[in-house]
Amino acid sequence: MNTTADIDSSVSRESAAGNFSDTAQFLTFSLGQETLGLNILTIKEIIEYGRLTAVPQMPRFIEGVINLRGRVVPVVNLALRMGKSPTPPQKRTCIVIIEVANGSNSHDVGVVVDSVSEVLDIPANRIEPAPAFGARLRTDFIRGMAKVGDAFVILVNADKVLSIDEMASIASGINGHLELAEGSAN
Repeated sequence: MNTTADIDSSVSRESAAGNFSDTAQFLTFSLGQETLGLNILTIKEIIEYGRLTAVPQMPRFIEGVINLRGRVVPVVNLALRMGKSPTPPQKRTCIVIIEVANGSNSHDVGVVVDSVSEVLDIPANRIEPAPAFGARLRTDFIRGMAKVGDAFVILVNADKVLSIDEMASIASGINGHLELAEGSAN
């Protein structure tokens, strides 16, 4: 359902415009008690949660991979990736397939969210920059904050949260620690 966000007009606008166009659409979803949003242009599809294949020795936030029409797509638990406690899968839990930029290439990554809400049209001049402190999330993961009604929608920077290079670095660090632990046991 497309709606126009009820944005608080008392918020400063100039510094928040960043690289957003005049108005952008964001798919809103929930993780625990928080509402987050992803730019709709990065989203390829939303699928039912399930049929994940676990991959050994991956970071805890990588739940596994799925077969998406013959392609292997990694699936990230967004709550864990953002340093939050995950909630067990429920009836409305789903996987949002996102196209993530990686240099001149792009890759599909699935993210597990508790539930998808709606698509909001948010004017760029109504988006505040990520807070320097006080948020319970890594600030480089936040693209901005939009006030909708009496609450904020945290706009996620998908390219940072789902950086293929950073996730690979974390995974190789885990594998390196496992190899060191196995080597010292011998």
